[in-house]
Order: sequence, then C-alpha cells, then structure tokens
Amino acid sequence: MDALAAFDRRILETYAHRTTDALRGVLPLRVALPRIEPFLALNVAKEVQKDTLVIRRAGEALRHGATPDHAIVRQLFHATQEIDRAFLARVSGLPIGIVIRYEEIEPIRMRRIERLLGAAYAILGHWPQHKNWRAALRAAYPRGELEQRLHELLRLYAQETQALSRSLRLPALLVPLREGIARNLYQIMNAAAIRLARELTATVYRPERN
Repeated sequence: MDALAAFDRRILETYAHRTTDALRGVLPLRVALPRIEPFLALNVAKEVQKDTLVIRRAGEALRHGATPDHAIVRQLFHATQEIDRAFLARVSGLPIGIVIRYEEIEPIRMRRIERLLGAAYAILGHWPQHKNWRAALRAAYPRGELEQRLHELLRLYAQETQALSRSLRLPALLVPLREGIARNLYQIMNAAAIRLARELTATVYRPERN
C-alpha cells in the first residue's frame, strides 16, 4: 500500500514538473508563472495527500473483504475537503488568492476518487501474488486499459486544476489573462498526461530481465 502511494507520488510530481516546464514556453503563462508557480507546487502536494488517502482506503477495504462503493467515495470526498482547508491556509500568504467552487469541482473530484479507488483496489488485490509493482499492474490491467486508466486519472487532475485556476484572485494586471491561463493550463496538462501515461505503460510492460 505504501509502495503504491509512493509510486503515485512520483507520477504526480513528474507530471507537475513537466507541466511547469511546458508553461514557461507559453507567453501569457510565462508572464503569470512567477505568481502561479508556488500555487502549482502546493497544489501537487495537496493532490498527493488526497491520492494517498484514497489508496489507503482501498487497502483497508481489501483487508476487510469489502468492495468500494459510492458511500466510501462520498466519505473520501468529504475527507479531501479537510485537505483543501489546510491548502487554503498555506496559500493565504501568496500574492494570489483562491476560492474553491465545489459546485464545479465536486463532480470531477468524485469521478477521480472513484477511478483511483477502483484502480488501487484492483492493483493491491494482485500485489501479494507478484514479485513487484510492475507485475501487479500487469496482472490488474491489460496494456491498453492501463494506459487509458492512467491518462484518465491525470486528465481528471488537469480538469480540477483548470477549475481551480479560474478561481484564482490575481493581481489587477493579470486578471485579463485568467481565462487564457485556465485554457492553456488544461491543454498543456492534458498533452503531458497523454505522454506520461504512454511512458508509464511502456515501463510497466517492459520485458523483465532474468
């Protein structure tokens, strides 16, 4: 369970680094990046916390012989709101502000929790019978399905980040750029998600050395 959470953390951190590097190449975002980069760094730390919570809950369900259901997804959603509150306290000292609009974010986050919970449950269910995490992932998902699931999870992360970026309270000079920031941010994140999902799947299905 901890190994899967660590794997997830590496994925999200790699995703965040690639996104930030790509943002530097887009002029409107390059202008705003010094303001939003600290927000993006704290945001990925927040998402790592949430994913770890979901993965551990999948492990608990597996130990108790329970199948994850909508009630567990709803409980996890409420738990992520506690993480949001801590995040808002951390970003309060930044030169930007943010309001989390749950009416837009809730359906996206609920889908992401549901998909991650199901994936973690399937992978952890195969883990004891296999010698490493790659073998467990291969047992849980055919290659095409694994790539699709990884992309879906990263895409949902991008959608939620885009929704958050629309809620940023920026300095007056940057306010006209807000919608462009949100649009470009999603496009860049989704392109990075496609590439990363493909690379991760290739790593998982790389032939084992004897």
